[in-house]
Amino acid sequence: MMKVTTNMAGNVWKMLVKEGDQVEEGQDVAILESMKMEIPVAAEVSGTVKVIHKPEGEFVDEGEVLLELE
Repeated sequence: MMKVTTNMAGNVWKMLVKEGDQVEEGQDVAILESMKMEIPVAAEVSGTVKVIHKPEGEFVDEGEVLLELE
């Protein structure tokens, strides 16, 4: 199982995938909002979204697991 982690602290502004979705390497899976900027979070590998750990509106710290792929 591969974990997709955040690259900076912020709020999960928009989740672009849902559990069961297929994602490709490099595809944006979520958008964080931090200091009025929108920061995309991309999957580092291709796979299927198994679990979403952080829903929209939740705060995340840098390095936190956003979702897991299998």
